[in-house]
Amino acid sequence: MNRPIPKRLLALALFLAFCAALPASAQAGALLPKGKKIFFGVSDTGDPADFGQFSSALDKHPALIESFRTWGSDFPESIERWQTARARPVLHITTGDPGSGSEVISPRSIAQGYGDEYLVRLNKLFWSKNMPAYIRPLGEPNRCLNPYASYDCAGKLRDAAHKPRWYRLAFRRIYILVHGGGSRARIDAKLGETGLPPLKAEANGLPKAPVAVLWSTLPSGSPTFPRNRPKYFYPGDEYADWVGTDFYSDNQDWKALTGLYNRFSKKPFAIPEFGISDAADDPAYMSRLMGWARGHERTKMLVYYQDFGSTSTYRIQNYPSSLAALSDAIHHPVFPAFAPNFPVAPPPPPGGVAPGS
Repeated sequence: MNRPIPKRLLALALFLAFCAALPASAQAGALLPKGKKIFFGVSDTGDPADFGQFSSALDKHPALIESFRTWGSDFPESIERWQTARARPVLHITTGDPGSGSEVISPRSIAQGYGDEYLVRLNKLFWSKNMPAYIRPLGEPNRCLNPYASYDCAGKLRDAAHKPRWYRLAFRRIYILVHGGGSRARIDAKLGETGLPPLKAEANGLPKAPVAVLWSTLPSGSPTFPRNRPKYFYPGDEYADWVGTDFYSDNQDWKALTGLYNRFSKKPFAIPEFGISDAADDPAYMSRLMGWARGHERTKMLVYYQDFGSTSTYRIQNYPSSLAALSDAIHHPVFPAFAPNFPVAPPPPPGGVAPGS
């Protein structure tokens, strides 16, 4: 007689099948939440009080905090905010100068190794602190306002140093170096396998950092035209631990969102930026997006974007109905309040005080 399979064993079998469908690199290094859990987070405004106010408004501690930093910059203040928040970091890296907006390094220069010293610093930073983190380099490459985008807002190629090919190669180099995990000869071999020049920074080798790399794009591009579609910027399955996209209330292309999710079916999926973006309360958008995430089982990360400055129109506190919808959704047990091994402040020196106290 065939006996019915107990529900708990069936759930375990389905989860193991999901893990088996992911490449080995995704299973080992993607920093996935356990089982059916989804990590929920919020963006870092630069003011640690904002994380607390967001948590209080929702009566829920976010497991993740996403900081936006410029290529080459150090970020000790960000690390202190991660520690204060006790939230696992998502580090978005842009090449735009925060003051002038000008580009500090091109995709071609990154691919050719002229930014290697910075990548080596990142690798050793997260390794030395033993701090699990998600690295999100050059997000939204198909958004014309980003300095590393291939096409301007008229749909014209910016220049030869910004061709999609250079973006893909730059991303591969970032992936290899921030992950590390071998001697210099081994790192050079990995670079050579994808057509990249050897390591240009001073290093005998790179330790294996506890990081996962997230490739994220707009669902259909801005501007929207065939050459600006996500597929032209994807670095390849071997060079991305996660795939994701941003999805705001003022541009709800649900067909494109689902299409992107389906296209990259071997990867865990993230929405590293979502939020109310047109200064209009939209609880229907909020409820639908949270339902979409739970209904698409590879979705494992959602980060609410609250912009910068206390008067930002992105603040969820400005939209009571959307806040209520989001709060209701994230109080489901599928959303844990903390990620494992979240950052904590080091103990104070003898006779001293802890940083930030």
